[in-house]
Amino acid sequence: MENIGFSTLDYAVFIAYGLLIVFVGLWVSRTKKGEKKTAKDYFLASKSLPFWAIGASLIASNISAEQFIGMSGSGYAIGLGIATYEWMAAITLIIVGKYFLPIFLEKKIYTMPQFLEMRYDGRVRTAMATFWLLVYVFVNLTSVLYLGAIALKTIMGVPLLYGIIGLALFAAIYSIYGGLTAVAWTDVVQVVVLIGGGLVTTWLALDAVSDGNGFIAGFRELIEKAPEKFNMILEKGQLIIPDGNGGTKDAYMDLPGIGVLIGGMWIANISYWGFNQYIIQRGLAAKNIREAQRGVIFAGFLKILIPLIVVIPGIAAFVLTSEAGTVLEPSDKAYPWLLHNFVPIGVRGLAFAALAAAVVSSLASMLNSTSTIFTFDIYKKFIDKNVSETKMVTVGRITSLVALIIAVLTAKPLLGNLDQAFQYIQEFTGFVTPGVVVIFCFGLFWKRITANAALSVAVLTIPLSFAFKVLWSSLPFLDRMGVVFLVLSGIAILISMLERKTNDPKGIELYKGLFHTKMPFNIGAMILTAIVAVLYIIFW
Repeated sequence: MENIGFSTLDYAVFIAYGLLIVFVGLWVSRTKKGEKKTAKDYFLASKSLPFWAIGASLIASNISAEQFIGMSGSGYAIGLGIATYEWMAAITLIIVGKYFLPIFLEKKIYTMPQFLEMRYDGRVRTAMATFWLLVYVFVNLTSVLYLGAIALKTIMGVPLLYGIIGLALFAAIYSIYGGLTAVAWTDVVQVVVLIGGGLVTTWLALDAVSDGNGFIAGFRELIEKAPEKFNMILEKGQLIIPDGNGGTKDAYMDLPGIGVLIGGMWIANISYWGFNQYIIQRGLAAKNIREAQRGVIFAGFLKILIPLIVVIPGIAAFVLTSEAGTVLEPSDKAYPWLLHNFVPIGVRGLAFAALAAAVVSSLASMLNSTSTIFTFDIYKKFIDKNVSETKMVTVGRITSLVALIIAVLTAKPLLGNLDQAFQYIQEFTGFVTPGVVVIFCFGLFWKRITANAALSVAVLTIPLSFAFKVLWSSLPFLDRMGVVFLVLSGIAILISMLERKTNDPKGIELYKGLFHTKMPFNIGAMILTAIVAVLYIIFW
C-alpha cells in the first residue's frame, strides 16, 4: 500500500502534535535549580495525580497500536465481539477501585512485586518481577513498536525499521527524562487527541459506508450489510475467519461464546487492570484513595467509547472492501486502509496524530513501569540495597533505554508474520495471567495461603498453560486461562492447607471500612454497569 499523500497541513498538524507532547513532557517534569528528582518524584509523580489525570492516563496507556491497528484488525475479521475486552474492562475497573486500590495504597508500595514480598517472601517477588520484565519487553513494547511502525509504513511510506526507531526515540525524549510525571501529564493531552482524532476517522468511515448520508445512516448500513459482525456472543462454527497462514479458523477460538462472560476473560481483565504495573502505577501515584477511585471510574466511562473508535472502523473497512470485491490480508491493514482511502487531505494529520498518541503514550508508560520494577525489585534488592534516591532515578533512566533498545531489535522478528497481533498479545500474556490472578487474589483475600504455595503457582503457570495449549489444542485460549486458573487455585489451596493449620502471619487484615466508597464512585459504578448490561442485551 502506497503513501497516502500527506499535505503540508497534515504534516503541520502532526509535527505540532509532536512538539506539543515533547514540550509538555519536559515542562511538567522540570526541577527547580539545585533540586534533584527523588524516587517518589520519578516513579510515582510525587503522588500528586488528580482523578481526571489518572483516568486519562489509564486510557492513554492502555489504548495503543494494539487497539487502533490490532483491534481494528480483529473488528474486520471477527466484528463487535472483540469489544468485549473494552466493555468488560469497565466493570473490572469498578472492582479494582473498590477492592484492590485501598489495600495497595495503604501499603505505600511502588511496585506490584514489592507487595508480593510484603505478603509472601522475596522469592515470589523476584519470580514475578522477572516474568513481568520479560512480558513488558518482549510482548508489550515489541508489539506496540511493530504495530505503530506498520501504520507509519502504510500511511506515510516510512520503512519499517525507521518507523520502529522513530517511535522509540519520540517516546524516549520526554519519558526517560521526566518519569511518571511526564508520562501522566502528557497522557492528558494524548487522550484528547486520541479520542478526538479517532472519532473523526470513525465518522468519515461510516459516512463512506452510507455514501455521504452521515454516520448514523452508515452505522445502520453496517448492521444491515454485515449482521454477522454484530454478535457479542459467538457460537461454534458461526463465523469462520482467516488464520493468517492462508487458511481459516473458527472465530469461536478467539471469543468462546458464553465463556467470554463467565470464564477466562475475567482472568485476563483482572490481571491487566488490577495487578499490572504500568496500569496500577497511576493509582499508586494518586493524591489519595478517593482520587484514585474516581480516576478508575472516569477511565471506565472512557472504555465504553473505545470500541466506537477502534472496532467500528474495522467493521466499516470489512463492508467497504467487500463491496469493492477486495480482501485485506493481514486483517491488521484495516485501519491504515481507511486512512488511505477515506480520510481527506487536511484531516489525515489529525487522524494519524491520534494513532501516534496511542502508540507513544503506551510506549512511555511501559518504559516507566519496566524501569520501576527493575530499579526496585532487581537493582535495589540484589545489586545495591543502600542505593540513593538520585541513583535510583539514574538506574531507572538507564533501564528504560536498555529495554527500548532490546524491543527495537526484536520487534520485527517476533511479530513479523502475524495476522491479528492483538490476539497474539492476549494469548501469550495469558500464559502468565492465571498465575498472577491466583497469587494476588488469594494473597489479598485469603490469609491462609503460604509463600510456598504462591511460588509454586508462579513456577507452574507458564508450563501448565503451554501443556494445555499442546495437549488440548481445541480449547480456546480464553477458556484455557480459566481452566489453568482453576487448576492453579486448587494447587495453591492444597499446598497451603498441608503447610499451615492457621492463618499466615503476613495475611492482609481486612478491617471494617477498608472498602468503603463515596457516593460519586457508587453512582458512577451503577451507571457503568447499567450501560454495559444494555450493550450486551442489544448486541447479544
